[in-house]
Amino acid sequence: MMYTKTEEQVVLMKEAAMLVSKTLTEVATVLKPGMTTLDIDKLCMEFAKDHKGTLSFYNYHGYPHNICASVNDVVVHGFPNKSPLKEGDIVSIDFGVILNGWHGDHAYTFIIGEANADAIDLVRITKESLYMGIEKAIANNRIGDIGYAIQEHTEKKHGYGVVRELVGHGLGKHLHEDPQVPNYGKRGTGLKLKENLVLAIEPMINMGTHKVFTDEDGWTVKTQDGKPSVHFEHDVCVKKNEALILSDFSIIEAAEKANINLNTSYY
Repeated sequence: MMYTKTEEQVVLMKEAAMLVSKTLTEVATVLKPGMTTLDIDKLCMEFAKDHKGTLSFYNYHGYPHNICASVNDVVVHGFPNKSPLKEGDIVSIDFGVILNGWHGDHAYTFIIGEANADAIDLVRITKESLYMGIEKAIANNRIGDIGYAIQEHTEKKHGYGVVRELVGHGLGKHLHEDPQVPNYGKRGTGLKLKENLVLAIEPMINMGTHKVFTDEDGWTVKTQDGKPSVHFEHDVCVKKNEALILSDFSIIEAAEKANINLNTSYY
């Protein structure tokens, strides 16, 4: 069942989404080689709780951490760990909170220090594809229009692999609601979008094959060929003429640029 929101509920959902954005901004401010993803997990947990948020991911279907920290060939659902992040790593931080009863849930991929040109391009192009998908999240378009836009830019234009097994989703009182939002598809197909439907649109794009596998922990999804993967996610409200983005990457990007430890050449 597809749950549309009232205007008042959309305002509350924006507050939840913005708490996630502000948390990821804190990460961008301090992120550098030598940090661990467990350090990031603790930072996100403390910042969210200090701002009256409840953690969405912790113990969700048994998930044992507060964030998903996916490094290099990990697509999504990576467990935070004690391994120091190295120069040239790419790491996706996916984080969710509940604020005033509503979920915010989005992800951002960071580059640690200096990365090679291929990794920089993958990050940039995946982020571009997210916004191309968002452009199609307007009332009376179809779910397939979103996936087509993402797939066209990443797979057909640049030859990357679009992950099939994992998709975006509706968002609201529950972390995962209908409809599912694939990052591939055909224009004009799928569910018709209604105004004030809130979606988490999240391209997961691999440098090589689209094929993935799940590690022995039952959570960590990796690329089958060991090449890097990138994940970006925005919370988006469907509107009549232009989608309303509830989360905010601009504050994360500003913090990245201010952090001299990060390579910002892909902007």
